This record gives sequence, structure tokens and C-alpha cells, in this order.
Amino acid sequence: MTRLEALTPAVMARLDELVATLVERCGANLVALVCHGSAARGGWRDGASDVDLVLVLADDAEPALEAIGPALELARFSARIETMILVAHEIARSADCFPLLYADIARVGVTLAGASPFDRLVVPEHHQRLRIEQELRELRIRMRRVVTDMAGHASFGGAIERKIKQARAPLWALLALRGETVEDSVEAILRAAGKAYGIDVAPLGRVRDDAKHAFQTLARLLDAALADVDRREDRA
Repeated sequence: MTRLEALTPAVMARLDELVATLVERCGANLVALVCHGSAARGGWRDGASDVDLVLVLADDAEPALEAIGPALELARFSARIETMILVAHEIARSADCFPLLYADIARVGVTLAGASPFDRLVVPEHHQRLRIEQELRELRIRMRRVVTDMAGHASFGGAIERKIKQARAPLWALLALRGETVEDSVEAILRAAGKAYGIDVAPLGRVRDDAKHAFQTLARLLDAALADVDRREDRA
């Protein structure tokens, strides 16, 4: 499910209210308002997910920011609508710093107001690949401490469950680089990654019952994903 269909009527009403307020208060200073993340690409869950927005302004002078503060706060606390504020001129220059975020917005973002500068943005694949590798390698490294600190303890399963959730974003980005479109849920991403690398990921759904097997499966999956990333670098 994509393009905001998953949002409940109550959340959608808050979102419409925020859009109208920002258009009114920002006026010509509003370049674009774009929805991205799970609400735009699938996987949004009522009560569990945020609605992620990017507000692009021409000018971030303090009076302009102060004028929209109350509306952003109301949206955040009433409907979990989170808004990142960017200035139009900084987007192209910062694409190498935020390659996965910007590529995600360019790929699936839903423009709610204005004209999205992300529609014309090209994020080089090597920047995306490098960020994916960084996140996957950091996760793989931290998993070793999970074993040394928690193996055999009751908290081991919970720690592995958190690592599985942390793997969602870089695995989704890697699958996207492979040209695969996957719903933005942990379960869907794990299934797709397991299929791509020939790994049975069923143990990841039974982490509380068999944490050790889940750990081994996640390690194999991350190692396979990292090997894929390395192959992409070798071909570049």
C-alpha cells in the first residue's frame, strides 16, 4: 500500500490541516512539502509509525520558522506527523551526506504542496552504496557485543529483535539499488532479502523462542548483504 492510502481518516485530517496552515503561513517562502517514509512507500501502521514530511523553504529566517512552530507542534503531538525543514539551496550540496534519505524521497515522495526539488535530484549510486555499507557493517560489528554481553541472558532475544529492526532501513535501500520494490515493513524486507540471498529467514520471526538461531540467521543475512555491497563496489 502506497501514496498515503494507509493513513487513517483522523491522521489524514490532521495532515490536510497542517498542509493548509503551512501554505497559508509560508506563502511564497514555501518551495515544497513532501511526504516520504512508510506513509508514502507502504508499511505505515496506525499508532506505531510516524508520518514523515520534508518542508522545503526558500528562506529559513527566524520569523518564518516561528510562524509555523505551533502548527508543527500540534501535528507532532496529535498525529505523530514529524517535519524536517530544509532550505532549497542546500539540498543538492548535501545529497552526499544524506544519500539514503534523499534517494528515498526522490523515489517515493508524495508532494503535498509546491514543486519538489527532489524530483530533479540524482543521488549517485556510489554515495548510496557507501552509506548502506556503513550501516550494515556497524550493525554487524555491534552484534558481536550483543553475544559477549548478553548470550545466555533473558535479554538476549530482545537485543537481537532490536538489531533485526535496525537492519530494515539499509536492507530496504540495498534492495532498491537492486531494482526491487518492497513494502516498508520489517517482515516484507526480510522476506525479500532472504529470497535475494537464498537464506531462510523464518528464524527471525521466532527470535523470542530461539534467540541463538535468530542471531545466526541475521548474521548470515548481513554477511550476504555486505558481500553484495562489495560486489557492487567492484563493478563500479
